[in-house]
Amino acid sequence: QVQVVESGGGLVQPGGSLRLSCAASGFTVDAYAIGWFRQAPGKERERVSCMNSGDGYIWYEDSVKGRFTLSRDIAKNTVYMQMNRLEAEDTAVYYCATGSYYCSGSLRYWGQGTQVTVSS
Repeated sequence: QVQVVESGGGLVQPGGSLRLSCAASGFTVDAYAIGWFRQAPGKERERVSCMNSGDGYIWYEDSVKGRFTLSRDIAKNTVYMQMNRLEAEDTAVYYCATGSYYCSGSLRYWGQGTQVTVSS
């Protein structure tokens, strides 16, 4: 069945970097859109970035543009989100999700999340 599993979170100082992974099973990562979301304590979940299936068009939320980069490795069936110049405001649980061909669709399969904490 369709599953996604996140990894790569951790504690990092402001200005540091992390790379999150979203490992897919039950489908190939170019067949479905894959989105990254985050939820900070006391805040609503927000979409951070998303990659369409097929041509791999990528969308980024304004606050992460120029700092976060999505890529996919079809051989490893994994989508990565490289996060640079991290800020305290990036602290959240990060989730990847899939289930639609396009990011505008309903991404109904979710991973368990990985914690990212940006703190000195």
